[in-house]
Amino acid sequence: MGDSSARSRAIADEQQFVDTAYAALDRQREGYTRRLRDVRTQQDRESPGALSERDSFATHYEDNLIRLRNVENRLVLGRLDFADGVHEHIGRIGLKNERQDIILLDWRAPQAEAFYQATAANPGDVVRRRHIQTRFRQVTGVEDELLDSEAASRLTDLNLTGEGALMAAMSSAREGKMGDIVATIQAEQDRIIRAGTDGVLVVQGGPGTGKTAVALHRAAYLLYAQRERLSRSGVLIVGPSPVFLRYIDRVLPSLGESDIVSTTVDGLMPAVTAVGRDAPAVRAVKGRLVWRAIAERAVRTALEPRLDSPVCFPVDGTQVRLTPGDVDAAQRKARQTGRTHNEARDTYARALVETLAEQIAAAQETPLEDSNWIYGDVAASVDARREINLRWLPASPQQLLERLFARPGLLAACAPELDEDERRLLRRPKGSPMTADDIPILDELAERLGPFHTDFEKRQRAAAQARNAELSSYVKETMSALNLGGGIVSAETVAERVGEAGPSTTLAERAAADRTWTYGHVVVDEAQELTPMQWEMLIRRCPTRSMTIVGDLDQRPSGAPRGGWKAILGRLGGDARERDLTVSYRTPAQILRAAERALRAAGVTVRAVRAARDVQGSLTLERAERDLAARLVEAADRCRKWMDGEYGEGLGTLAVIAPESLLDDVSRRVADHPGLARWAGSADSTARVHVTGAVGSKGLEYDAVVLAEPAAVLEEGPGNLYVAMTRPTRRLHVVHSRPLPEGLDPREEPAGTP
Repeated sequence: MGDSSARSRAIADEQQFVDTAYAALDRQREGYTRRLRDVRTQQDRESPGALSERDSFATHYEDNLIRLRNVENRLVLGRLDFADGVHEHIGRIGLKNERQDIILLDWRAPQAEAFYQATAANPGDVVRRRHIQTRFRQVTGVEDELLDSEAASRLTDLNLTGEGALMAAMSSAREGKMGDIVATIQAEQDRIIRAGTDGVLVVQGGPGTGKTAVALHRAAYLLYAQRERLSRSGVLIVGPSPVFLRYIDRVLPSLGESDIVSTTVDGLMPAVTAVGRDAPAVRAVKGRLVWRAIAERAVRTALEPRLDSPVCFPVDGTQVRLTPGDVDAAQRKARQTGRTHNEARDTYARALVETLAEQIAAAQETPLEDSNWIYGDVAASVDARREINLRWLPASPQQLLERLFARPGLLAACAPELDEDERRLLRRPKGSPMTADDIPILDELAERLGPFHTDFEKRQRAAAQARNAELSSYVKETMSALNLGGGIVSAETVAERVGEAGPSTTLAERAAADRTWTYGHVVVDEAQELTPMQWEMLIRRCPTRSMTIVGDLDQRPSGAPRGGWKAILGRLGGDARERDLTVSYRTPAQILRAAERALRAAGVTVRAVRAARDVQGSLTLERAERDLAARLVEAADRCRKWMDGEYGEGLGTLAVIAPESLLDDVSRRVADHPGLARWAGSADSTARVHVTGAVGSKGLEYDAVVLAEPAAVLEEGPGNLYVAMTRPTRRLHVVHSRPLPEGLDPREEPAGTP
């Protein structure tokens, strides 16, 4: 059944189908190209509406052409053969032939579910599952899984040889970019990917269980299943670091999806540049939920101060009097509008101008309704403007937070929940740069303060809104005529695109630039690291609380909290559903067992994770009697040479993971080493050699890892050692001068361990 002639027939049959699928893809591409050319060459209209229409449809066609280009490699994934003799091919996208019959099922379609769920124990109607390996348009191999042995006699082209699509993927060299797993999704992963969108879904998974891949494929599945809803709002992907985001940036485009914004939590405030992180003690204070109350108090205390006693001043020769009651009434009226502080300022100011104008009219015995000039006199008065402005100050979040941290008395008045030692940790001089840990507090302040625009920005905004209103009705009519309503673009978003940001602005670009944008779904990776205030930022951006949250509580530096995920999620925890991923496809069993033993010896019990494979000699140890950094770099170069021999020259990825105290020295030595320097890069996910700490390696994977001084990494937190040890797919080489943490040495493994 696995002879060469059967294999040749299978490849020939699948090549014939692949040719048909690409012909359909080409027809679709030619159609979009033709329409794009026609739109670009239209010159018969000269109105602004005609120009906007051409630009919007050109963008729509360009988006679809990009989508088709992104899915072209490995377009066809596999095939299902059913007991009734019917078969279906599964691909990255759905395709139809010229008669509009479906010839390729989108992997997310309900009919394709059996490709991932059928097993020999529960085959359903499936006789055979075939994996088809291609490189662009050429079939390079096929591999069959026979799920109904009684039907084998009816199949003349069975190919049962090979190591399996999943094992082949695990054994191949890493490329510095995460690839999609659409061809090798496992049953437990598929159930999570296709789970409903209601509420919060938490995916707990140990190292290498595919949490990130599952989350990204779930985002692609939801964009397919709920296209109309999510194409208007988009999906937000939140990752732990810029390096991680670059590492995953090919996955969703390769699945044909682009309505995605990917960012770190720090990037959710687009206009703020953060410099570094605070010390752990400061970060702990800034992450507490008490900042919601502190932010509200800070706006009232610092920007809406009460008037303590009446003030008198002249307005164009007439003496007027402003009392505490007048100011209180104006402030109360502004707050009752429900608008943010900066937006409500006009209501407050108008109320006081009215109060002062009434005094002037009474003093001059002139009916106010007949004397509009009085309002102008009040507005022109320097004294009136000063007294009015002092009781309702406009501000940006950065300005207000800077004042809080620079003025101990103001911070004490606004933050009674913090003790003196905690407030002392927060003090810093005016003009200090904002840190990443300030971002959630700034976001909380921004929610209360609202937009802070210069006069020039206000004029620009008003002009853009006027243009949008003019364009919207024209674009709506044109889109309706071309049958494009309700899909990827809408009349309103097209008008916004053309009127406000230009024709090249995509939904993702507009969403990323708008702090107040709300998303249809949010995916959070390495979620175990987020603080309560960071969760508030995410709740604000997804009011429906449709979220996929993935992480591993055991990979927190301090280990899993007593309350589990509910303790981490705060307000989101009450309705969260939890699902577990239990099989590690990345980390060899020997390494995984050593990591579990080391943490158990340190007093931390991690959740059970089963390795899908083992690799002989995957964990090796090296004692460095002196000059640890030099021995570390030598070991890294040996691993680099091993990858060259295993995968080919220049293939494979390597991480040198060191405790924070050694990172600078190790980075310099790697940069100076002739065999490593040209491959090295700590901030680029595509670099072949990374030098990083345990925290910086979270969410990433490498063919080989050289780990320095695990005892020092353990001191940074048991979760950090767990992360560092479980990054490699093939080899972990430990270099140490201090005694190893108990349990790490593979010789300590009990005899007979499988």
